[in-house]
Amino acid sequence: MFDESVQDAWRKRYGVDAPPLPDLSKFLNHRSVRKYRDEPISDTLLAALVAAAQSAATSSNLQLWSVISVQEKERREQIAMLCGDQHQIRDAGVFLAFFADHHRLRQAALRQNELAEGLSYAEFFIMAVIDAALAAERMVCAAEALGLGICYIGALRNDAEGIKQFFGLPEGTFGVFGLCIGWPEAPLKAEIKPRLRQEAVWFRERYESEVDTAEYDERMRAFYESQRMKGDVTWSTRSGRRVDLHHMTGRDTLLGWLREQGFLLN
Repeated sequence: MFDESVQDAWRKRYGVDAPPLPDLSKFLNHRSVRKYRDEPISDTLLAALVAAAQSAATSSNLQLWSVISVQEKERREQIAMLCGDQHQIRDAGVFLAFFADHHRLRQAALRQNELAEGLSYAEFFIMAVIDAALAAERMVCAAEALGLGICYIGALRNDAEGIKQFFGLPEGTFGVFGLCIGWPEAPLKAEIKPRLRQEAVWFRERYESEVDTAEYDERMRAFYESQRMKGDVTWSTRSGRRVDLHHMTGRDTLLGWLREQGFLLN
């Protein structure tokens, strides 16, 4: 699917030549794919991808996550509108929604006369979100190894109540993110996106509080221009704007909603 060597992928990520490396090109050449061929994902293949997700690490084997696949055309249209009207949600071979899930474990515990009161604490919410993320990324690695493309959809969190109604979610569940999976349309136009240099995210022994992102802003300038975006608006500026209060896209109400769902009560 993606034909960059590990050296090429490293250069695109960091803007410098790679040191001697094992062949990790299947991991380094990841990119988000938003255009897909009109080709389905079989139930057998999807079952294998779910098996890969369930093979991910899960804290204390609690398995505090669930996934719902959406393939029916009308429901795909509805979920696309709930997630910012993104075309790849309609076009991918399958759309999957990943959930932090306390409901299943709480029900199992109650059947054993265990109250499961700890589930109301922040620790177990964090644990469930981590479980969902680990499972999804293991699925992504499996999908990409088979030549599939993927695109995460954070907009699943734009309308938590709408998602609850759409999927019929019980208390103790929360849609963390969506995931599009499909066969990439050829020719593939998605590019590897540059990342911060390793020294900006990988520290030895202690956290480094002063990190200069000017070099990354310059590399991203060229990338933005190659994508027909404004190169004079830097990564630092774009990212700063993304985390202001005007770009919450409905997610500013999540804390109250999560508490109504039985999360983060303690």
